[in-house]
Amino acid sequence: MSGSGTILEAMLQAGVEVALVVADRPCRGLDVARDAGVTARLIDREAFGGFSPSFDRGAYSVALARALEEDQIDLVAMAGFGTIVTGVFHRAFPGRVLNTHPSLLPAFKGWHAVAATMAAGATESGCTVHVATEALDDGPILARRRVPVFPDDDESSLHERIKKVERTLYPEVIARVMASLAQGEEPSSVVGTWEES
Repeated sequence: MSGSGTILEAMLQAGVEVALVVADRPCRGLDVARDAGVTARLIDREAFGGFSPSFDRGAYSVALARALEEDQIDLVAMAGFGTIVTGVFHRAFPGRVLNTHPSLLPAFKGWHAVAATMAAGATESGCTVHVATEALDDGPILARRRVPVFPDDDESSLHERIKKVERTLYPEVIARVMASLAQGEEPSSVVGTWEES
């Protein structure tokens, strides 16, 4: 996580079992975790070159994977995690890294998805929960939920409406994936679920 922790709060409120929260920079999400009695770790990008061209993405990815393996984490749910990790991390958790994205993937990939949606004049957007892969905002889609774009929307108002839906959808999907893992199935068992609001 890299941000305010509102998705983490939604997970906790929904009863999702959270064993560990890791952030790539100091953020409110770490405080949310600690206040809830959840182990919180900062694996700061600064120790790996920060946001400079010398950032060692490979070494950071190894450190992140090791931290999660040490705590015997079985499923990773990214929420606003601002660092793209390498294949080393994804190979450590094959098919078990989830992500949520503020668009109806495969449309509008990338960090500025909401701005791109507005710039394209789209009449609807939404959020997508998918299995994360080494490719940015790619991987099997688990669920999507639509959000209309209103004529008077700006980037902020649309993004907030998407986040509101995201805070409901993501915990629901995580719970379903955890249930599938408990039954010996893989996250792909819930691929293709289409939900609309």
